[in-house]
Order: sequence, then C-alpha cells, then structure tokens
Amino acid sequence: MINTFKKFAAYALLTGMTGLMTPQPAWAAVAIEHWTLASGAEVFLAQSPSIPMVDVQMDFDAGSRRDPAQQAGLASVTASLSGMGLLADPTHGDAEMDENALGEAWADLGASLSAHASHDRMSFELRSLTYPDLLARAVQLASRQLALPAFAPDVWQRERATLSAAIKEANTRPATLAARAFNQAVFGDHPYGYEMTEASLERIEVSHMAGVYRRLILPCRARVSVVGALTRPQADALVTQLLSRLPATDACPALPPVTEVSALTQAYEVAIAFDSAQAQVLIGQPGYKRDDPDFFALLVGNHILGSGGFVSRLTTEVREKRGLSYSAYSSFEPGLHAGAFSISLQTRPDQATQAVQVARSVLSGFVADGPTQAELTAAKDHLIGGFALRLDSNHKLLENLVNIAWNHLPLNYLDTWTQQIARVTVHDIRAAFGRKLRPDKMVTVVLGAKDKK
Repeated sequence: MINTFKKFAAYALLTGMTGLMTPQPAWAAVAIEHWTLASGAEVFLAQSPSIPMVDVQMDFDAGSRRDPAQQAGLASVTASLSGMGLLADPTHGDAEMDENALGEAWADLGASLSAHASHDRMSFELRSLTYPDLLARAVQLASRQLALPAFAPDVWQRERATLSAAIKEANTRPATLAARAFNQAVFGDHPYGYEMTEASLERIEVSHMAGVYRRLILPCRARVSVVGALTRPQADALVTQLLSRLPATDACPALPPVTEVSALTQAYEVAIAFDSAQAQVLIGQPGYKRDDPDFFALLVGNHILGSGGFVSRLTTEVREKRGLSYSAYSSFEPGLHAGAFSISLQTRPDQATQAVQVARSVLSGFVADGPTQAELTAAKDHLIGGFALRLDSNHKLLENLVNIAWNHLPLNYLDTWTQQIARVTVHDIRAAFGRKLRPDKMVTVVLGAKDKK
C-alpha cells in the first residue's frame, strides 16, 4: 500500500509536471544569478516561482574524455552505479542502504536523483517539490548519494553482464556498426572516439569507479544550475548542503589537459558489407568547439542545410526531388573539443552511390556559396519564432542554464539569443562554413550498399 504521503507527493509532482508540459508565455527576460561558494563550487540560479518545484543539475569535469583508453565506458558506469546503493555513514547515523532501499526512499519522497556521463561531464540531476519538509529530506538524501555511493562488487558484476549482453545485441544493428566506423575515422585516438566494449568493461573494477570519485567529484569542480521556486539564499543553502559531504580541498588540483581533435588530412571512404534492407550513410569530419565565435552563423546555416526538417536543402534534394531517402539530416555536436559534423541518411542499397553523390554535391555547393537570402529569412523566422518553446518548462530552462554555466556563456545569453540570430548574414554563414568544413577531406561511411544491376 502506498501511504498517504506518497500519494500526495506523487499527485503534486504529476500536477507540477503537467504544468511544466503546458506551453507558457516566453520570458521577457531570464534573470540569472551567479556566485561562487566558499568550497569553490559555482552556482547559477534562475528563479521560476510559478510551480513549487526545483530542478538542480550538478556538473563535473568527469565525462568520458577523462576515461583511460583501455577503460572506455568508465565515466558512464561510474555515474550509473552511483545510484545503486550507499555506504554507511556513522558520523551522520546513516546505515548502509542497498539499491532497493534507496529506490524506495526516493519513491517515499516523490523526488529523484539521477546521474549520467557525456563526453565532457558527469551530471547529477535532482528534482523535488519545494515544500520545506519534503525538500529538506530530498536534499539530505541527495547529499548522501552524491558523496557515498557503495560501488558494490556484486552489483557491478550483474551490471557488467547486462551491459555486455546489450553490447552484443547492439553489434547486430547496422546503425551501431556504421556509427562506430564513422567515429573511429573522424576522431582517431581522441577520447571522443572511445567506445565502451565488452573488453573495456572487463578492465573496469569498482576500485576504478571509486578513484574517479576521489579525483574528480569534488566541490571545487562543481558547476551547479538551479531552476525553480527558490530565492538566492535558499538556493545557496541547498547547494551548500548538497555538496557538504564531498571531500573539502584547500586548493583544487589541476587536471591534465586533454588533446584537441585533429583535423582530417584526406578523404576516407569506408564500405561495410552488411545484408540489410537499408544502407546506412554517414558523411562528416570534426566540426567546432562550443566556444567558437562562429556558433550562431553555424547554427542558422545548418538549419538551412540539414537540420530544418522538410524545408532543408538536403531533404529537398535527396528526398523531394529524387526520392532517395525518407529524410537526410546534418548536425554539429560542439563540446569542449570539436565534436563531429555529420550528414546522415538511409537509402535503398542500390541507391547508396547516388545518394552519397547528391549529399556531397549539396554540401559542397552550400560551403562554396552559402544560403540564399530567402532561405536565410525563412530560417531566422523559424528559429526566432520558436524561441519561446526553448524556455516553456523548468526542464528546458534548466538545460539552457546548464549550457550557460558549463560553456562560460554570458549571463544575458538567453536575453540576446534572438538578436544574435537576427544579426546573422549570408556572408557570415558562407564564411563560417568555409572556415569549418572541408568537403574534399571528409569521412564517408556506407554500410550495406550494393552495386546497381
């Protein structure tokens, strides 16, 4: 039986989530406050008082770019196991807690703390209602989970077996094989190209996860983004408590630098035989870092080239005019290092050669000449008109706040976003794409193609 409190918390959380999913008017301005705690942690706050809820994301420079090459996946499994049981803490009177008890504790609160790792960071996300007694208990539990994960060997043995089985299954999928070949060719030996495998999992032990925590999950390394019905003093107290059980340091030890992604020096073509109904096509190269001054020109330009759905050039030429694919997309994935630029599509195996030729031709023409003024106007109207949808929930606002915090963007970034889009010119896009992309030095992966008969 679910007790009365759990029913109330679940109902209140559902009510709050329903409100979050309902479109809200765009903010005239998003006031963001930023300060640094005595521990060295940076805090970013956007107050959103309309719903009694708070969303918190704590980010650390502990993503997969910090993984040893032979232990690819270490950051990911460390984040995953951090929520599967807690150590005892006699100083606070806390007994050991296994994963079932921990899950029940969060269910009792109607709150959650999740963790995951990306290329650049390890992130811990807390969501709770802000009723005082409830929030205090949620923060107390989150503080303990953040600092005292059990990393139990028996749990890891089970999870490792599950992950290995999932990898075996994924290796039967054409999309997995194509993406692996593409990433290896684009990134070479850079950590962005590392891939968790059965072999790398066998080299990871719980002692390695604990080591990641000791070295990287420290208050002085934290950037904490807070969105919700809290004042600055309340947010300050909340973040202080969340990080209070992590080891304190007088000075934050410097982390070793990570090498940059190397540019491709020549074109690569990778053909992979695979019996499938659809050929997988990926074309691309290293792109750009998130702090690049060309960001807005590349964002608008890529909307026109291939991320704007059915109105993009790639879709028009590949799908609408020739019927070679249901869709064709282009994307940039900028991070602390140059993420991949890619064009992706699926087509009939006997049409793969033609589809590749068309996609390459569209890209080369766009890099050489840029968009038309009509294309640029339509793209600006779409992006600016849709800006409100980027901020219509606490969760979306949190994503934007994390982007500002992690990438050292100005605090008025959201207030000036539409202005930055409006300033982009045809010349800006042509120049930015000319600086970043080399159509004659790209990787082309085709999996499952067959020669025409």
